Amino acid sequence: MAMKETTYKRLLEQSLGIPFTSGNKVEILKNGIEIFPSMLEAIRNAKERVEFLTYVYWSGDIAEEFAAALSKKAQEGVEVYVILDSFGCASISDELISMMEESGVEIEWFRPVVRLKIWKSDNRTHRKVLICDGDVAFTGGVGIAEEWEGDARNENEWRETHFRIEGPAVYGLQAAFMENWIETGRPLQFDEERDSEQAADGATQIQVIRTAASVRWSDIVMLYHAIITMAQKKIRICTAYFNPDETIIKLLKEASARGVEVEIMLPGKTTDQEIARIAGNETFESLLEEEISIWYYQKTMLHCKVITIDGVLSCVGSANFNHRSMLKDDEINVVILDKEICIQLNAHFDEDLRHCEKVEKERWKNRGLLKRSLEKASRVIKKEV
Repeated sequence: MAMKETTYKRLLEQSLGIPFTSGNKVEILKNGIEIFPSMLEAIRNAKERVEFLTYVYWSGDIAEEFAAALSKKAQEGVEVYVILDSFGCASISDELISMMEESGVEIEWFRPVVRLKIWKSDNRTHRKVLICDGDVAFTGGVGIAEEWEGDARNENEWRETHFRIEGPAVYGLQAAFMENWIETGRPLQFDEERDSEQAADGATQIQVIRTAASVRWSDIVMLYHAIITMAQKKIRICTAYFNPDETIIKLLKEASARGVEVEIMLPGKTTDQEIARIAGNETFESLLEEEISIWYYQKTMLHCKVITIDGVLSCVGSANFNHRSMLKDDEINVVILDKEICIQLNAHFDEDLRHCEKVEKERWKNRGLLKRSLEKASRVIKKEV
């Protein structure tokens, strides 16, 4: 008997202690061709405040376009606050920083590497959040760089999924920005003039999960445990980096053993972190033994972070299915209870399968000695990627 949506909601609220909000509206944005115009439109329409947090701000036409849009709003008198991770955004040009600062954009660098204690330098903010006027927010996996421009037509245009959200869930995303803003030493920024409740012309229920570096299980780990355990029919995981711990692997295998169809899609020949792929490959044999399907996306770099469960629930955001996202970095994910959203994301998954190569069990067993040796050697850095 299929589980009701209210049951998924209750179980997740029990597991995480974080309530869902109702009355949200979600728009799925596929690839830079849809993502960037929507984000830039929201910035250009902002009348009071723009809050922007990113792990990646590199180079390219889109990097210049974002800097120009943020600068223009600041010149118009709109409050513009920007947080850049000092490691992930290290390659942004000084010219863009100067342009924004001279225009009145308030920029803070998250955990500047040169000033950090060595044991903290590995913990970054991997969050990607844009909030405009407290009314509309964006989150997902996109970085501000030429790699994300276009429509994933070739290896120079990465495959990405991002989300535009309206409604009370925006407050949860805003809290993720504020948490990192305060850590930079800046005061909490209240919007004292806004007194109305968040409302949107939508009926989507959303749970916002933010997490930080931890020596214990983070909320992202708890979330992944919960959704895998509650799945009854199908789990679909699309992630840029796959390197979960043994407990997550065990849960995936148990899900398959109880009849749940498990599919995992990962970057194939085009990847920006080969060592991360090798580290994750070591888990494949045991997963394939349990009839779990693993696919390599071959068209370009796959950077999406999307999980769907039973055609009902979607988990999306900045977190990958790896050790870093689960324990080392600040992340932001949203859980969406909406069948239509799940249908759209599953349709994207099906479309992406046309550009995938399946990892076959027998062929994987017979992989070469060099590959096996590299996988064993990766154990040394497994918890770093």
